[in-house]
Amino acid sequence: MPDRRRGIALTPMETHRDVIVRAALLAEELGYEVVSVPEGWGLNSIPVLTEIALRTRHIRLLSGVLSVWGRSPATLAMTAATLHDISGGRFVLGIGASTRALAEGFHDRPFVQVADRLRETVTSVRALLAGEAPGLEAVPTARPIRLGVAPAPEVPIWLAALGDRSVQVAAELADGWLPLYVDRQHIRAWASRLGLARRSHQLTVAAGPLAVADDDPVAARQVAASMVAWYVSAMGDVYRRSLSKNGYAAEVDAVRAATPRPRPRGGVVPAEAERMLDEVAAYGTRRQVRDRLECWGQAVDIVMVGCAPGVPWQVIESTLYAAAPTTI
Repeated sequence: MPDRRRGIALTPMETHRDVIVRAALLAEELGYEVVSVPEGWGLNSIPVLTEIALRTRHIRLLSGVLSVWGRSPATLAMTAATLHDISGGRFVLGIGASTRALAEGFHDRPFVQVADRLRETVTSVRALLAGEAPGLEAVPTARPIRLGVAPAPEVPIWLAALGDRSVQVAAELADGWLPLYVDRQHIRAWASRLGLARRSHQLTVAAGPLAVADDDPVAARQVAASMVAWYVSAMGDVYRRSLSKNGYAAEVDAVRAATPRPRPRGGVVPAEAERMLDEVAAYGTRRQVRDRLECWGQAVDIVMVGCAPGVPWQVIESTLYAAAPTTI
């Protein structure tokens, strides 16, 4: 039996469908609990999750995450109900606000009143999955139409949230919380507050570091540093703002100064930002990665192991073995 709860999380920059599916199959073989397939500006995650669903039997399938700007609540509910059926009840609907850059530059939607949008979306999706008629606001005189398949109110909804108001929405309405690039101490503090706000039932906290296992620890650090620098320097302000708020403002500034032209594989984390890198990434040999992940299990319910995009398969394979729920 697994002695640790583990999940695997891909990034939106991983656009090789065969790699994602292969990683999911290996994760199931190794006893991982959940596989998270993201959606940004490349692959549509739903067909990929469908392929994984048809080729696996046990691992849970998480959309990690679908943007509330890119799909209506009705579309999200249809998607959740369909994948719930295809997977035999293993689908987890992960949704979030994404970033300003994607909301406005890709989906052409103003990035405003984010927490309200999250709250309205979760509430509407839950109602539709429960078989209720939607609440109509834009055209209130129209006839409400219920979901045309069997209700699936048991589909879990996990929310990606970092801002205080968005985290509160997760606390009140979601079944799970997916924070990204948050240090463990702040996750513990936030989770404690969420537990007080959600006494009716358990909120699953699923988070973890980017992980890179390689026989060459220097090469592993370079991959991890490049990805962290990319998120801090190029993925809008949400991640750097969160890290700065949690005590890493100087490190964020150092990374941005060292990475004036960010690229997914060309970022730099200078020595003065090593403290932040060690907090949000687990890198090195297999033994080093496994040791670094142990402390995460004390802060979250499911340790999500982030896989770097564009690396050779042997690095992904080595990372998944290093972080596996049971010692391999």
